Amino acid sequence: MKRRIYWLMPDLASARRAMDDLVWARVDVAHIHFAGPEGMDMTGLHAANVWQTSDLVHAAKTGWVVGSACGIVVGLVAALLFPIVGDGPEWEVAVLVALLGGVVGAWSASMIGISIPSPRLQRFESAIAQGQILLMVDLPRSRVRDIEALLRSAHPEARFGGEEPQVPAFP
Repeated sequence: MKRRIYWLMPDLASARRAMDDLVWARVDVAHIHFAGPEGMDMTGLHAANVWQTSDLVHAAKTGWVVGSACGIVVGLVAALLFPIVGDGPEWEVAVLVALLGGVVGAWSASMIGISIPSPRLQRFESAIAQGQILLMVDLPRSRVRDIEALLRSAHPEARFGGEEPQVPAFP
């Protein structure tokens, strides 16, 4: 697991300098994300995508759980009341329907979650609306303090926005 640190940059020039500083500090570009106001030219920055800006991951996890639970109930009813072969329960049907319910639940919930802004970024909405740029950096725990010190010293115009203790490896 990684940690995500948040910094608010006042303008594009500052954000571009921060991007250069982070690359020079050997932070992988794939772990640097910038979110700015809608329509802002983010040339030279690694713009955040739906993984960072929407509620996609949380919605998919919730959909998986709810879909699997519904699938288990429907699967058990189908296995007990409607045996395909013989008179005994068909437990394979219950497992198959539970898995199918989880997949359908995760897919449908992710379609909703992709359109919902991330609750993690709500505290930055007003600053972004005013033209500031949010910098998100995903780092191993061992590098967090060094990178925070680098940004604090090289960018006194930036404002530290906090740290998130656990960020999944893939988004």
